[in-house]
Amino acid sequence: MGDKIIAVDSVKKVFKIGRKQEITVAEGLSFQVAKGEVICIVGKTGCGKSTIFNMLLGLEPPTEGTIRIEGRDPHKDFQYFRTKIGAIFQTDRLLPWRDSLANAMIGLEIVEKSREIREKTALKWLHRLGLDGFEKAYPYQLSGGMRQRVGMARAFTVNPAILLADEAFGHLDQVTSIQLREIFLQLIKETGKTCLVVTHNIREAIEIGRRLIVLGKPGRVLLDEKIEKFSTEAEKSEYEERILSVIDRNEVCY
Repeated sequence: MGDKIIAVDSVKKVFKIGRKQEITVAEGLSFQVAKGEVICIVGKTGCGKSTIFNMLLGLEPPTEGTIRIEGRDPHKDFQYFRTKIGAIFQTDRLLPWRDSLANAMIGLEIVEKSREIREKTALKWLHRLGLDGFEKAYPYQLSGGMRQRVGMARAFTVNPAILLADEAFGHLDQVTSIQLREIFLQLIKETGKTCLVVTHNIREAIEIGRRLIVLGKPGRVLLDEKIEKFSTEAEKSEYEERILSVIDRNEVCY
């Protein structure tokens, strides 16, 4: 694999609906990710973005083809990846009976770190994410943006080599979304983590990613290219229109 930390090769994913019906959500899907890359995956609803996310997490196996992370199958070797991959979801998925500190410590509890290490590490990341003073607050006492910060702290606390984010900022208001994206990018840069962000928002993908993978239906790569730096807002808007055109045509770009 060389420096390729993730390899998706000719993946097909089929779900059965009832006894006789089937739906294909990914077909002929192939891409590789190098260590330290920040990649955004975009596409219309129903193109298989979240299914790919779940397969990379090891929650679903591919029907055909292979997925390898560090040379291992994330589904078959699910336990091995418990602290190797961190996930940030569209909803914060916090446990309502736990305060912010206890929620941020969950990953370290699973791998049986001492309470001292759990608290020290979780407090560090809550601080980095601007939650000083809210360590003992419960989810119902926090705003949506603050809950998502706790979810981000939970992901970073286990120090994963790879971070996966599925529509992590799409449900927030515009101001909060921009703030959290900036914080997220800064933390990714500081820690040098490999990162895949799944989003339907092309502008968000342009601002987060250093490489863009555009998916069409059914779950196939239409475009895979590096994102260049833009000198003006007009250039950024022009690029966004180009990506929208690729998605609308649903044709592979070579």
